[in-house]
Amino acid sequence: MQIRNFSIIAHIDHGKSTLADRLLQSTSAVSEREARQQFLDDMDLERERGITIKASSVTVRHMHNGEEFMLNFIDTPGHVDFAYEVSRALTACEGAILVVDSTQGVEAQTVANAYLAANNDLDMIPVVNKIDLPGARPDEIAMEVEQALGLPAEDCIYCSAKTGQGIDELLSAICDKLPPPREAVTDKTRALIFDSHYDDYRGVVVYIRMFDGKLKVGDKIRMMGVGRTFQVTELGKYTPKPTKVKTLGPGETGYVIASIKTLKDVRVGDTITLDIDPAAEPLPGYEEPHQMVFCDFYPASGGDSKGSNIEELREAIEKLSLNDASFTYFAVHSEALGFGFRCGFLGLLHMDIIQERLEREGGVEIIQTAPTVTYELVTTEGKTIEIHNPADLPDPSIWKELREPIVRLDIIVPVEFIGDIMTLCGDRRGVYKSQTVISEDRQILIYELPLGEIIYDFYDKLKSMTRGYGTMDYEIVGFRTDRLAKVDILINGQPVEALSFISHRDTAEKRGRHLLTRLKKEISRHQFEIPLQAAIGGKVIARETIKSMGKNVTAKCYGGDVSRKRKLLDKQKAGKKRMKSIGSVEVPQEAFMAVLDQGE
Repeated sequence: MQIRNFSIIAHIDHGKSTLADRLLQSTSAVSEREARQQFLDDMDLERERGITIKASSVTVRHMHNGEEFMLNFIDTPGHVDFAYEVSRALTACEGAILVVDSTQGVEAQTVANAYLAANNDLDMIPVVNKIDLPGARPDEIAMEVEQALGLPAEDCIYCSAKTGQGIDELLSAICDKLPPPREAVTDKTRALIFDSHYDDYRGVVVYIRMFDGKLKVGDKIRMMGVGRTFQVTELGKYTPKPTKVKTLGPGETGYVIASIKTLKDVRVGDTITLDIDPAAEPLPGYEEPHQMVFCDFYPASGGDSKGSNIEELREAIEKLSLNDASFTYFAVHSEALGFGFRCGFLGLLHMDIIQERLEREGGVEIIQTAPTVTYELVTTEGKTIEIHNPADLPDPSIWKELREPIVRLDIIVPVEFIGDIMTLCGDRRGVYKSQTVISEDRQILIYELPLGEIIYDFYDKLKSMTRGYGTMDYEIVGFRTDRLAKVDILINGQPVEALSFISHRDTAEKRGRHLLTRLKKEISRHQFEIPLQAAIGGKVIARETIKSMGKNVTAKCYGGDVSRKRKLLDKQKAGKKRMKSIGSVEVPQEAFMAVLDQGE
């Protein structure tokens, strides 16, 4: 029996999951009765938002020219924040199906995913999808694929994942054009772990791709990276229902259950081998994902270090980190919010999804601080420190230079919006690099921008400026020194660490003033006047004042001498003054989120 391993890759919403549904149906893996849309997106969040978050792998059988083929395929996410999931899936495959929407054409993520596949030496089959739509332009799009990606236009397969048209041709192309798994290079067992998740009843379920040798139930296995050993209790494949098998041979994908208690014992990218007869060297794994966005999570109802809330949050975060290897966390403490965790993410959508999964799957309520990016600080002694939180910045007297992360941004836009987008990038301190024509009406612009400038609302602005037709993809290219400063926010003369931010000197005053205006709206009036200040070092660069609530104490004096009124007003003033020194200002969570909104 021949084996083909491949991934389905594409831009967001170009039809990867629907195509996976069709492949499952046309190979009779799923009956008509069981079929439902986006069959493989089984997480509640995925079904609600209509996006794929976790890559899912499936094994199906298909007869082609009288020969039986075993097709192992992985449906991957399209969003830039989950590019790490895609890169892991591609390492376990020899081929990729690159899906392009026949109404939208080549988009930024299409290009990024195609490069990922090319870097992994995968054979690609370009598929032009959604040809049943009235606005479909398959021939034009096939030419776009050739111009932008260098894949011959005549190799494109036209299909509609919705109606099932062209699916049989695609299955034939998979069998004929994609290469079989490479020959085993050693007789020792080696399998690559490309994903894992935690099951409450069976412990950690590990997804593997066999490269050399074979595994059978009862084998004692060793994780080469972590060095732990386990006994295999169950082997299986998803077809798409979990189906137990006795052995897994070279080139196959499947799952392993070996009563592994904690996720710490499993590392994605590790190699599994036999304990009695281990392989000499592990398979090349993955680069560790590099977290770029950081924010703090605190239990909403507060919690002291012994408090149950922080323990619940810790448990929820630990469980989630088993299923998602690409976020990191460590404990922190803040004066304003108590004990919590500083978490690192690959991007803002990733952060959003993690927060929602914690609240749903972990059942905890969270207060989240505004996200920040990683900065590099070079001290006068020549040491380099990574700064994840503006509050961690040491005294400016020991700074030599502060560097910010720079991204290479690929933007695909219709020609008529190029001027607007160039202005937008210029305003965000972008540096123009190059420009490429994809088709008559669309071009790729390449810019280098500070990550801190695109993290909040750049994508929304891009979408609204291009009426939804612009798409972008970014990758981190390094760190660069600039005139950066830490802006402290003082409420009633006290600095609030959770609100401080790092900004470019030129925009610091504008951002500080904007933030104070937002805070003024969010913080309710107290019995005394509250000054809000933004300061760099000792210099105040902006100020707003929240007026005190006043009671009309002179209401009972009708007519009569003005000195009586004065006396009452002075008495009130003295009371307010005393209150100010002992009163504390309550800052609601909305105020912390106000930092996020950069405004126009």
